Amino acid sequence: MGSLTIGTRGSPLALCQARWVAAQLAARGTPASIRVIKTTGDQDANAPLAALGAQRGVKGVFTKEIEDALIAGEIDLAVHSLKDLPTEIDERLALGCVPARADPRDAMLGRRLAELRPGDRVGTGSLRRAEQLRALVPGVEIAGVRGNVDTRIRKLRSGEYDAIVLAAAGLERLGLLDEADELLAPTQMVPAIGQGALGIEIRAGDLRVSEALAALHDLPTACEVAAERSLLRALGGGCDVPLGGHATCDDSGITLRAAAALDRGGLAKLQETAPAGGAVSLGIAVAEKLRELGVEPSGPAA
Repeated sequence: MGSLTIGTRGSPLALCQARWVAAQLAARGTPASIRVIKTTGDQDANAPLAALGAQRGVKGVFTKEIEDALIAGEIDLAVHSLKDLPTEIDERLALGCVPARADPRDAMLGRRLAELRPGDRVGTGSLRRAEQLRALVPGVEIAGVRGNVDTRIRKLRSGEYDAIVLAAAGLERLGLLDEADELLAPTQMVPAIGQGALGIEIRAGDLRVSEALAALHDLPTACEVAAERSLLRALGGGCDVPLGGHATCDDSGITLRAAAALDRGGLAKLQETAPAGGAVSLGIAVAEKLRELGVEPSGPAA
């Protein structure tokens, strides 16, 4: 097989992830090069993510331009943080591989959760984290923060925030996990859909690339993220939805924990279990129960 071209964003974390995939392919006899593609989300580092896609009419602010290059044949595969990948994928594309998931937890930097007090300024660009933090620490001040991991940590250390919340997986991949003061269990802070997992996108029906990626695919992780993404899809959600979903899959079945903001205010949390083969149905069932509790669907999936 000839060399493959990997498409990715240009952030340090995205490049780290793409280089890992390239190394895995090379170790299995398939050389790969990396092409950096600037996305809508990279073009404006200050606008809140929840508003950016709506302003520009884009679904998948960190993926669309990369997907366009994949469809055009300019790259052979795209490496995404799975939580950035819309639940509805262009029919010309497919989620060709989901490697084993890294740590799905959120990390607190600057303060431990129990040390936060009303009025403390916590930086996050995630509506999901914001709603759960408000429920955990009433009166905490949520302040938007954008930029790559290093930028966010620098803003914390300069005193702009009392604490920030980041994905543990990103810190670990960048060798910065020691910066974390606490890793929050999924029972405390329900992670984002697909958090910690990579999604490798290919052209639909591309057997050459699919075969090259086969050894990287992890079935338990694929089962978990199928349930999580089914939940998000059923609620019509994208990055503008304050929804957390975390699944765990083992021989006894699959368990899906969810947390979502209620339309009337407050937070709904629940957990359901199903046979391992029912990941998609489980996501739909949990979405229905969230609706019954007062969580409002947000419209078309993004």
